[in-house]
Amino acid sequence: MGRTVLGWLLALGLLGGLSLPVADARAASPVWVISGAHNTLYLAGSVHLLPAQQSALPPAFDRAYAASARLVMELDLAKLDSLAAAGWLLEHGALPQGRSLRSVLGEQRYTRVSAAAADLDLSVGVLDNQAPWVVGLELADLEYLHRGFDPQQGVEEQLVRRAQADHKPTAGLETLDEELGGLAALSPADQLRLIDQTLGELHEPQEEMREVIDAWRRGDAAKLAALLSREYREFPGLYRPLVSTRNQRWLPQIEQLLRGDQNCLIVVGALHLVGDGGLLELLRRDGYTATQMN
Repeated sequence: MGRTVLGWLLALGLLGGLSLPVADARAASPVWVISGAHNTLYLAGSVHLLPAQQSALPPAFDRAYAASARLVMELDLAKLDSLAAAGWLLEHGALPQGRSLRSVLGEQRYTRVSAAAADLDLSVGVLDNQAPWVVGLELADLEYLHRGFDPQQGVEEQLVRRAQADHKPTAGLETLDEELGGLAALSPADQLRLIDQTLGELHEPQEEMREVIDAWRRGDAAKLAALLSREYREFPGLYRPLVSTRNQRWLPQIEQLLRGDQNCLIVVGALHLVGDGGLLELLRRDGYTATQMN
């Protein structure tokens, strides 16, 4: 798909961050084990794109993948139709006829977006008919690419290639409409906040990004929360539909898999696992125990 819908989805995994921690800093991987009545479920936190030179997954992923009969992701990337995805964006991600990005953003914000686009070798004219939420995610995506992050090296992309080579079944927890619908439904004010947040984060120091990746690799939820949990508190209008609501929608499907007889590896963005309303906490409330792999 290149840098279209899939690129934005991958960037989204890094745009915000994780919420509050549930595990101590001694943990060694972002993979948890949950026992069902007749099977084992491996619930793994993902970073949706990684630097090529840091793309090797923690060993726990290899063990969980090898022990699982099925790979489950937020979206089933093995079956994602690029034409359907492009059509969805044309329908839901474009401004109404007669509106321009300049008129929606206002002159000052539009000037900042134009400058950011130029820094990323992108003409702002390419963005002029796109809704602000699409513009924000595209700018974030380009920034990560310029910094050496590679969507093809993201956790899901690596695992889905293995699954296809091994003829291992894959599945998704939601549709493209469910995945992106929360963004398309953002209020005009929250879409402008998304633009402002993106512009403010485009030039974060490389060192902070490296700290995030290192903490994810170690499964250090406390460190990640210290770095990133402020995002949830500062922008609940964005993170509630993108995190909490989706967790609630996924929970019955995950519990249905726990009632099955096949081992499964479920991989979702790491921000979905931790904190109040995270999948680990929701499963605990329903009587399941999750043990972090080392």
